[in-house]
Parts: sequence; C-alpha cells; structure tokens
Amino acid sequence: MNGLKDLYELHETPPFGEIPRLMYASVIRPERYGRPADAFRTEVVGTPRPGRGQVLIRMMAAGVNYNNVWAALGRPVDVIAARQRRGEGEDFHIGGSDGAGVVWAVGEGVRTVRPGDEVVLMGSRWDEQAEDIRLGADPATSSSQTVWGYEDNFGSFAQFAVAEEYMCHPRPKRLSWAAASSYMVTAATAYRQLFGWAPHTVRPGDRVLIWGGAGGLGCMAIQLVRWAGGTPVAVVSGEERGAECLRLGAKGWIDRREFTHWGRLPHTDDQEAMARWLAGARAFGRRFWEVLGERRAPRLVLEHSGADTIPTSMYVCDNAGMVVICGGSTGYNGDVDLRFLWMRQKRLQGSHAANARQAREVTELMARGVLDPCLSRVFPFSATGEAHQLMHDNAHPPGNLAVLIGARTKEEGAE
Repeated sequence: MNGLKDLYELHETPPFGEIPRLMYASVIRPERYGRPADAFRTEVVGTPRPGRGQVLIRMMAAGVNYNNVWAALGRPVDVIAARQRRGEGEDFHIGGSDGAGVVWAVGEGVRTVRPGDEVVLMGSRWDEQAEDIRLGADPATSSSQTVWGYEDNFGSFAQFAVAEEYMCHPRPKRLSWAAASSYMVTAATAYRQLFGWAPHTVRPGDRVLIWGGAGGLGCMAIQLVRWAGGTPVAVVSGEERGAECLRLGAKGWIDRREFTHWGRLPHTDDQEAMARWLAGARAFGRRFWEVLGERRAPRLVLEHSGADTIPTSMYVCDNAGMVVICGGSTGYNGDVDLRFLWMRQKRLQGSHAANARQAREVTELMARGVLDPCLSRVFPFSATGEAHQLMHDNAHPPGNLAVLIGARTKEEGAE
C-alpha cells in the first residue's frame, strides 16, 4: 500500500484545519532498539498540538536520514532516555528530520505562514529566546540548538508533525511532494559547510574533495561546488556511484576501495606503521592529482565519515585550506598529526546543520532548478523501517530517499 491508502485504511482524512485526537505514526520504542527494519512500527498515537510560535503540518512525504538509523539502534545516544532526563515524558520516538506538507493549524503568534501553505521543513531547531541568540549568535551555533525529529520528538514520520514557524520554507513547486521532502537536511548541511565558514568559502577555481560523493550530502555538495565555479572530486565505493557523481558535475571520482590505509592514525613514534600510513595517504593524494589533471591539492575537503578518513583529509588538504566536517559515520575519534595542521596552517572546522537563512537560500536554488534533489527511491509509509535498514547497510541507491505519507504517488505535487 502507498501513501494515504497505507495510512487511512480505517479513517478518512479529517476536515481541513481540524486537529484529530489520534494519528498514525512510524514509532520507535526502547524495547525494539536494534535493526531499523524491526525498530520502526506503525502505531496510533495522540496528535501533537501546536504551541506559541508553532505550526501543525499535515505531512505529505518525509525524507530519510542517517540520524534515525542511530535512533533505531538506540546508540550512540538513546534519544528517548535523553529526552526523559530533560523532563519530556514520552516513552516513544517519532523520527524524521526532513519533510514537506501543508500547514494545517498555527499556534499563537505565528505570522509568516497560515493554514493551507505548502512548506518544506528544515531540521534545525533552537530557542529564539536563548541568551546567546539574543546576544547575536548564529542560531545554528546556539547552546539551545537541537535536531528536530532526532533529539526532539514528533518528527516527520507521522500524519501530523509540529514544527517551529521559522522551520517552514516555501515548497519548490517544480518538485513533487516526495522530492521536496528529501533534500533539506543534506542540501542545507552541505551549503553551510561550503559557504558558511569565511574565508574558506568555495570560489571559482577551488578544488574540493567530497567524501561519499554519491550519498545525499555528497550529491548536493557536488552540485553546489559546480554552481559556485569550483571543481568537485568525489570519493565513492564503486563505478555506479562514480557515474552518478559525474552526472551531477564532478570532475571525476576516486574509488576508496583501492586503498587500505583507512582507520586511526598510527602513533607517530611507531615509525614503521607511520611509513605505511604515509604511503597510503600519498597514494591517495596522487590519485586526486590524476583525477584533477594537475598537481594541486584540494582547498576544501568536505568530510562526514570521520575516524577512518580524517587523517587522510588533513594530510591531502592544501596549505591554508580547510577540512570541514559535519559527522562521523565511521567513528568519532578523529586523529590528526598536528604538524600538518599548524606547520601547513590548515583549518579543521566543525559544521552542524544550518540556520534559517542558509535553508532559505538553498531552497531558492532548488526552486530555480539549479539543484537536482537527487531523489533515488520512494517508499510506502509501512516501509519506513526498511528504508532505514537499507541506509544502515549502505545498500541504498545513490542520492536521497523519501517515504510517502499524505501523497499517493511519488509524482504527486509537481507542477
């Protein structure tokens, strides 16, 4: 079953603007932590109500991200237990940090959206009254910042979701509901990494190394680098993924399976182990030159894989260049030979999610057709766990994934 048929077997859609007492949601509970395919189950739960400054969205489709693979596993963070420690009492988790839908109801004080508006949601959430924001901090760096649908409950894998007003952005009308639901987390994250850390923003002619070039983040990064006049080179794990990177505008691609030096950096006192590691890192650097067609190092390296690759990223990055990282899918222990950092005056920059301006700008690029959302597969609502399992197993196709909720087909909504 797909879309509404999947969800509304027993109940009709409520009248527009009426908040139903109950709704269907794809729910994770602690006793099911483990394989994502088993952790997600469709349940009937209470419909959340919008508070002051909040919006209730009837979800039409939702994007799939790795954060709810972690939520399903229950590690490295038990998100339910973490919320309960903060005094939030639900004993379940409704994930989903990407989504698109129709504004169904608004809370007190909402001014910029109204019922009936079609919106795409960003996954960053913060307290607009937080002291650091009031003193001028970028909201994405605020101590109050959280990831909606991961750290916070009542995300997009449900008939209805509650979001903050500032999380709503106009849906690009050229996109279907499924495509519109799938791009924001990856596109906005990549946009901040590439354009948010002056002076290390992508300029015409810049060489940019992109790990995981065929994944959701990498697909967006390749297009953004090319749009800005840079030269993207992708790292992938096979010819099919390399071909997708070329389609999106990459100069070329490197197959990471050709190298074996991945992992934690050897202790610098172990000269034999360091020599082996350096030989691998140098071979990778030479491969970058071959793909680029000239002996020049990447000015920017877009990272998210973490422990296995950070040592190589810091080594191959150009003098006075930047490695910018937004995750650690291979582990959180990032080893750096500090000699490469200080003597070559490189920069290692953390980057997390995006602020509202960055989300709006990347949405405008999507609306203009500058970016392809790279939607590769669409699942029925009942297969939410299956979609996350494929992502966990790295068995999903290149690009972004989406789940239908209110939309009946993957083409619905495109104009």
